[in-house]
Amino acid sequence: MINTSHALTYLYLLIYILLSSGVILYNKWVLSPKYFNFPFPITLTMVHMGFSGVVAFFLVRVFKVVTPVKMTFEIYATCVIPISAFFASSLWFGNTAYLHISVAFIQMLKALMPVATFVMAVVCGTDKLRCDVFLNMVLVSVGVVVSSYGEIHFNIIGTLYQVTGIFAEALRLVLTQVLLQKKGLTLNPITSLYYIAPCSFVFLFIPWYMLEQPHMDPSRIQFNFWIFFSNAVCALALNFSIFLVIGRTGAVTIRVAGVLKDWILIALSTVIFPESAITGLNIIGYAIALCGVVMYNYLKVKDVRATQPASPDRMSERVAKDWKLEKKSSDIYVPNDDDGKNRGTEMIGDEEAPLMQSSRLSHIGRTQVNNQN
Repeated sequence: MINTSHALTYLYLLIYILLSSGVILYNKWVLSPKYFNFPFPITLTMVHMGFSGVVAFFLVRVFKVVTPVKMTFEIYATCVIPISAFFASSLWFGNTAYLHISVAFIQMLKALMPVATFVMAVVCGTDKLRCDVFLNMVLVSVGVVVSSYGEIHFNIIGTLYQVTGIFAEALRLVLTQVLLQKKGLTLNPITSLYYIAPCSFVFLFIPWYMLEQPHMDPSRIQFNFWIFFSNAVCALALNFSIFLVIGRTGAVTIRVAGVLKDWILIALSTVIFPESAITGLNIIGYAIALCGVVMYNYLKVKDVRATQPASPDRMSERVAKDWKLEKKSSDIYVPNDDDGKNRGTEMIGDEEAPLMQSSRLSHIGRTQVNNQN
């Protein structure tokens, strides 16, 4: 007999992979001049943020699905605004890259995310420079360089946009760890969208007004309400699906699923977009980078296990605290050092990554605790 809980977990993973792949391919199709021909990435990102903010507003203020957090002006100014700025920047640069380089090459460049996150963490003082991690970062970088050298349609502008977006996303993750954990703020997916999406929309409005608005001729713009609406719905559903997966499994499983998603995207992009041809050197370089990413994930899992309490009493105490947080996920709570370390090591990096990390204990973790009790 199939365990219902496990089957539901695998279903969430499948939904995440499908939505993540679908949003990337959908964005490429909308922005590419060869297809839908809407070459305004900032506008598309603003549509996503505006739609997410409106939906979150109705869920919080009208339908009262969740209660808004006790947000002070200091927390908003020092935490939400900086995180929103880098979140908007990562999406803006990432979507702009679709205009210049292929989806397959973009997914290969995303292997640099652990490198960017590690560099930003060392710079901000949240991580230490370790020899084993540094060697993994060198391996990933070499693989990306080899893959870039083998790219048929290499474009320096698109590559710079994508790499800049990766580092902006990495800085956003580090700021989330530093600022929000320092303030003891816990946000669920709805409240995170409620506060961050409107702020990101405002940040995007300034470059949109300066860069894209002067070139937008209404007579030449191809606008289809259902295409933009469905695209925004998919982007919103992706953010929720990531939280569902993390809630049942953990960020480590998301990383593994992300690697599988990248391979599927590389294969699908060559079929859907014929210009996204890949070479043998592309595959070799990405395989080298992937080895570094796998080793990096292994070290992070090892670090997490080393910091987790082993005794049943400590585990039961942590489970009770996490369940309490689930019931009152909108309240401010001050984590202890162990909780802060554990959550900090489970942050994921991707341009489709959630705005905030989840604080829920995984289904596997609950099962182990029940068995110990």
